[in-house]
Amino acid sequence: MLCYNNNIMPPVSASRWPLMAGSPMRERDTGRSADALRNRGNAAVTHALLHCSLPLTLLFGGMAMASEAPVDLPAITVQANAMEEGESDLQTPTRSGSRLELSALETPASTSSLSGAEVRGRNNLSVQDAVTRTPGISSIGTPGNGGTALSARGFTGHSAVMQLYDGTRQYVGAGTVTFPVDTWSVARVDVLRGPASVMYGEGATGAVTNVVPKKPFAGEVLNHLRLGYGSDDRRQAALDSGGSLSDALSYRFTLNQQASNGWVDRGDSESLALSAAVRWEASEDLSVTLSHDQGDQQPERYFGTPLVAGKYRESLRDHNYNVDNADVRYNDQITRLTSDWRINDALTASNQLYYIKTQRYWRNAEAYRWQPGDQVERSEFYNIKHTQEQVGDRQTFTLEHALFGFDSRTLVGADYNRIHFARQHDFASSFSDSVPLAGSGGGPYQSNDPQGYGPRERNLARQFSLFAENRTQLTERLSLVTGVRRDQVHIQRDNLVDGSSADRSLSGDNWRAGLVFALTPELSLYGQYATSTEGVNNLLTLNVGQQRYDLSEARQSEIGLKQMLMDGRGEWTLAAYHIVKEKLLSQASPGAAAEQIGQQSSDGLEATLEMALGQGWQLSANAAFVRAEYDDFVEGGGDRSGNRPINVPKRTANLWLNKDLGQGVDAGIGARYVDARYADTANSAQVPSYTVVDANIGWQVQPDVRLGLELNNLFDRQHATTASSDGQQWFLGAPRSLFVTADYQF
Repeated sequence: MLCYNNNIMPPVSASRWPLMAGSPMRERDTGRSADALRNRGNAAVTHALLHCSLPLTLLFGGMAMASEAPVDLPAITVQANAMEEGESDLQTPTRSGSRLELSALETPASTSSLSGAEVRGRNNLSVQDAVTRTPGISSIGTPGNGGTALSARGFTGHSAVMQLYDGTRQYVGAGTVTFPVDTWSVARVDVLRGPASVMYGEGATGAVTNVVPKKPFAGEVLNHLRLGYGSDDRRQAALDSGGSLSDALSYRFTLNQQASNGWVDRGDSESLALSAAVRWEASEDLSVTLSHDQGDQQPERYFGTPLVAGKYRESLRDHNYNVDNADVRYNDQITRLTSDWRINDALTASNQLYYIKTQRYWRNAEAYRWQPGDQVERSEFYNIKHTQEQVGDRQTFTLEHALFGFDSRTLVGADYNRIHFARQHDFASSFSDSVPLAGSGGGPYQSNDPQGYGPRERNLARQFSLFAENRTQLTERLSLVTGVRRDQVHIQRDNLVDGSSADRSLSGDNWRAGLVFALTPELSLYGQYATSTEGVNNLLTLNVGQQRYDLSEARQSEIGLKQMLMDGRGEWTLAAYHIVKEKLLSQASPGAAAEQIGQQSSDGLEATLEMALGQGWQLSANAAFVRAEYDDFVEGGGDRSGNRPINVPKRTANLWLNKDLGQGVDAGIGARYVDARYADTANSAQVPSYTVVDANIGWQVQPDVRLGLELNNLFDRQHATTASSDGQQWFLGAPRSLFVTADYQF
């Protein structure tokens, strides 16, 4: 949204909640004057935490269910302003759960949607921060994976939790995704939990996240300028501009520059994110959009803190044991040409042609181990560069029709990608040095790799898929949602050192079927069965040994409830699932060849509650429980069967409260809880649980001027977000900080 109330949680539905003050786009969409809307005051915000539990959610939902009498199903309602703003509720179409423009109530899956205003209003600096405020998802980001890896429903990493940008998959090279840079250009974030290969292809067993960027809009040109400054010399200068250039042309342009000195020694960072789009309304039935998004990042060159004799020492919190000339840089570019064509009243077509280029560079000492005498041994000196290019096209057709006399909607499509990936590096795998524990690293990068830094490998992947979805209204209350997909991938790996080459073709067939029963217009019961496939590693960079294995296979059964509450003043959801993943690599002994005989499973519950509590209070809460384990898995001769997979917390929970304090002042406070996790498959190294509290307060000084204060990690909780594979090196979360913002809309 171009001009939004940044520190207020947005309403659950634009049609049911008062509009936020200082929001010209929303004002234009509803046809009301800016002054009239601003006089309505700010949306609700809060200054305290409330306790919310799963039993309360179930009890409240059950009471509301009992009070509803069965009536006819409503038609789907899509409000232009809500979609433009990215706002959503259970009756708003969600594109992550289906391409059929089904609402969450009509989708037989667990989905979440966060508006851009909601994301930014909860102090989220990254998309990953925002996504982990939804049920059951936690961050396991490190510099090595771009800081973007996630854990969901018992499955972890980019190979299991797929990340999309406006519906387009970014293929993962060497386990790294580095885009988008921040949340300034985000209109909405959609999350689909559970297997989604039937929609997006291989590699989506745990969840899919989809970042929807701000889009061009018709009307008067509007601008939003933000300046910010805070702890550790953090500063921000951002611009958001959009509107009509002519009757047929509209645009959107965002720019965000950020920098910080960092909370660790030598922890300076900077980033620049740019997003530009032009939309041409060629006719009432045809629109074409050309967009370009780009991000440059130089994040903190911090790779964690070593434990001392197996214990965390708080005095080492701000130490950085990396080398003096450490370097981490990411550059991402995405250019897209999108067309939407309504061929007739029953048939529509959509096409997206895209080009993605990514360059990444690391030069670091990445492993730190405490040694007696209070020394830190540094190893894993890596100098790496990735260059990746992806060209693709996705074409879909959607048809409204009758099927055996029932109302039906069918989508068919095809997706093609050609991806090049090249890697240059040296690996000083046997080199190590030592630095004092009381110091903070330093010294130059060193390598004993006899081959030195240079081109090592080149990979090529060609992917083609055909897919289809259908929704058929079997009765007035019962609908059937199905989908199928066939993926064919050919991968080739060229070793540039010895000149050898290897290639392999892999295929995956996936499907899903779900029933949705509308108990009332506001309450849906659903059940679903879905499958997914996943490579034994990221497909694009499978080595010669990994190429000989088939895709792993997963299947999920899920049931759930979704309900709007009290005339649209709230909503709640509940989901229960069981997932089994087969064909894991299992190694009977250290010298034996790995076999695809392993199995992993997870069972879980997820619940959400969004509620207007009255007197200006708004509540958002969710909780998740997962029991994940290796059913049959041997690693290097060690039997891990019955153990919990790494980086999987049993419990996660989120709470956010907002309140309007009057006189143009509003406040918010929220808590994020992540249970303890294991860092190794043997379950011998545990990373402790943590709870982090964030808060903010805002003041609408004038109709076009707003001041804000963000407080992150309010109680300065020292916590680890993830750890190395042996658990002896923790990646710490940021300490308490504050950030002051000034927003001007014109």
